[in-house]
Amino acid sequence: MPSWIPKKFPGKVAEPMIPFYAAGLIVLYAVNAGANAMMGSDEFKNDPRNPNAKGDAKPK
Repeated sequence: MPSWIPKKFPGKVAEPMIPFYAAGLIVLYAVNAGANAMMGSDEFKNDPRNPNAKGDAKPK
């Protein structure tokens, strides 16, 4: 091993981060659910930028 690489630290990395991983998944799920709900709302239902828009309107 080259001298510029430090010694391995014998600590746990992934295990203490489990709550942060779980919180990240919860936040991603909530953002996705909110975006899907917004795409289906009356205000944005017919917006041509909406991928689920009904109709053949294409954005310019």
